[in-house]
Amino acid sequence: MMIELRDVTLTYPDGDGVVTAVKRASLTVMPGEITAITGPSGSGKSSLLAVASTLIGVQEGDVLIDGKSTAGLSKSETASLRRDKIGIVFQQPNLLASLTALEQLELMSHLGGRKLRSKRETRAKALELLESVGLGGKAHKRPHALSGGERQRVNIARAFMNDPSVLVVDEPTSALDQERGAAIIDLILELTRSRNVATLLVTHDRSHLPLMDAVMVMLDGNLEQRAEAAVAV
Repeated sequence: MMIELRDVTLTYPDGDGVVTAVKRASLTVMPGEITAITGPSGSGKSSLLAVASTLIGVQEGDVLIDGKSTAGLSKSETASLRRDKIGIVFQQPNLLASLTALEQLELMSHLGGRKLRSKRETRAKALELLESVGLGGKAHKRPHALSGGERQRVNIARAFMNDPSVLVVDEPTSALDQERGAAIIDLILELTRSRNVATLLVTHDRSHLPLMDAVMVMLDGNLEQRAEAAVAV
């Protein structure tokens, strides 16, 4: 239950040449740990996150999930891996307006192909997750009736619906005020520990860094690890 990037390189075409968005990046995140990636806009953080979550394939290097290489997998195999092993929390919750918080999670279970779960088991799992993120009393609320912080909590709960080994999180506090943002980071930390997932978190907010197990800094596609999470970047 871990994620490992080995000398990952990602390039994009740019006119007659290419731009290297990620340059031989390596990192390992173990179960129950959270690694933050920070750095200026345009430094390659989002590209690295897309590679880590298998949304984009790499030209060089490898991404390993639970010790298994993702290199050479077909699109359908990669999609299955992502559904079953990787929880993704996007910057915006992207909830479906017509579905309740409970239904958002139930849909994720169906998309994940959890055929062994009955409808009752799926509902019980969804309710348990909503309770764990503090939304047990709002399971039947639709997005318009939830605050920004509550919608992000649904987003996080949804990412755990298929019991992932790895959690990939992109700027979860960018649209929230400081208090609500801190609560979301605390929640991600708690779930990382209690559910023993390996979490990779991109953030611009340096106030969260002392809470992390490790901090990586991205500059012009280069990934560097700081000795201590509390070191200013």
